[in-house]
Amino acid sequence: MENNLFTVLSVVIVVAIGVSTLMRMLRQPLIMGYIVTGIVIGPSVLHVISEKAPFEAFSSIGITLLLFIIGLGLSATVLQKLGKVVLLAATAQIVLSAVITYAIAMTTGFSSAEALIFSIALTFSSTIIIIKLINDKREQNRLYAQVSIGILLVQDIVASIALVLLAAGENGGLSLAQLGLLAAKGILISALLVFVSGYILPRFSKFIASSQEFLFLFALAWGFGIATLFELVGFSIEVGALFAGVSLASLPYAQEVAARLKPLRDFFVVVFFIALGEGLHLDNLQSALIPALVFSIVVIIVKPLIVTATMGFLGYTKRTSFKTAVSLSQISEFSLVFVVLAVSIGLVPEQSGAIITLAAIITIAVSTYLMKYDDELFNKLERSLRFFENKTIHTEHQQTSIHALVLFGYQKGGEEFVKSFQALHKNYVIVDYDPEVIEILEHKHLPYLYGDATDLELLQEVGIEKVKLVVSNISDHTTNVNLVQHIIQVNPEAIIVCHSDNYDQAAGLYQLGATYVMMPHLIGSEKISTFIKRAGLSKREFAHYRDKHLMLLEHRTEG
Repeated sequence: MENNLFTVLSVVIVVAIGVSTLMRMLRQPLIMGYIVTGIVIGPSVLHVISEKAPFEAFSSIGITLLLFIIGLGLSATVLQKLGKVVLLAATAQIVLSAVITYAIAMTTGFSSAEALIFSIALTFSSTIIIIKLINDKREQNRLYAQVSIGILLVQDIVASIALVLLAAGENGGLSLAQLGLLAAKGILISALLVFVSGYILPRFSKFIASSQEFLFLFALAWGFGIATLFELVGFSIEVGALFAGVSLASLPYAQEVAARLKPLRDFFVVVFFIALGEGLHLDNLQSALIPALVFSIVVIIVKPLIVTATMGFLGYTKRTSFKTAVSLSQISEFSLVFVVLAVSIGLVPEQSGAIITLAAIITIAVSTYLMKYDDELFNKLERSLRFFENKTIHTEHQQTSIHALVLFGYQKGGEEFVKSFQALHKNYVIVDYDPEVIEILEHKHLPYLYGDATDLELLQEVGIEKVKLVVSNISDHTTNVNLVQHIIQVNPEAIIVCHSDNYDQAAGLYQLGATYVMMPHLIGSEKISTFIKRAGLSKREFAHYRDKHLMLLEHRTEG
């Protein structure tokens, strides 16, 4: 079995499905099942993998695909808008986390070299774990996710530089000129990507997309090639893969590429987490327990507090700041690589590796649950988090952002509703969290807010308690349920029009208090928008229209 990669991989996958089945029965995150699988097949238990090189290659493929697909969903416009908060939050978090960790390490008896290595290693968060969890929750387009990804990008760039500096220390150090050369290479590659993606690729977009097989192969070549190029000049493959995706995000076939790569990504990402667990050696962890717990507290509590305070100061809502901060509450796989290298060159003792390994296990496990239940946790801590919100900016938004008409979700019929709103000559706003839609709205000069319909802070900013008509063009039933419940609670006189895919969902929304429920196969956005033009803001007219719909639903149900 040692010489048969297929057999080894088969055993690993079988163990993974067994552990994952147990995790599903216990209603635990599958990502923890993958990491536990790695520990089980690792040297501490079964020792299944004797040759690590193939699995390291699989892990790199998983990282590249995950970050490349995330990049495809980002746009340069959104990144530019988030530049300020990303740079300030990342800088504050990196600097303050490092200073606090260094101070704690020095006061608890570690040498200055160990304290420095710990302060750097614990500063960075795991890009692949955060993005995997955000994808699992299908929140990659949420505002907090966009900010988190931006902060991770800054962290990865700084981490790449730190790793280069540490590796150079083994060979006598890195001169200022060499560091400048590294920065120049990064700028040159980025400029080249902007030129190629902005001026060359659009000319060949039809040719590239003319064959689905060729498009798939081109996407792989572009993502892997750019990631490798960044790695060759001294940066990480994470940075390269993300830049590769962003450079293609504005092209018309970006979403098709992402859809075709996702199945391949899912397999290799699973292998990555298994390999991560396999690399977590459990030897000599007993003596490392207390320091690891102390450092874990810094990562799980102190680091998120820094991000929450920084974003609150910049005027972001409590929920967005909190969810961003919680997503960063673990240490990175880079931390393990960084400490292993420091041990190998004799800068710190082997015990340092055990401390960081244990801290990685603790923080990854805890942050997985924190991210899964972040909304519930926020609801319990909301009052305490008011301290971190900029009251002045929040009040100004409240005073200037009251609208008579609100449309949630612009895609699939949103344009018809906008025409109806304009015909009513009332103040309106469109709420959407898809960056591509935001670009369309900007281009058309339509009033919009970038955010999520489930964010109560955003609803307050819209002035939902004074809105006359709310139209939810969102297809997600849970979102519509939450939205209707909240509006009925704070503004029962509002007209609420929302979307449903089937009769049962429509009946449930009517019971909650929805004024009218659109069903695409029965009546679409075009007809209901025409009715809005005719009925205006008369709830009586909508009630009559609703009664007809309810009778039809009852007839269909009986039939």
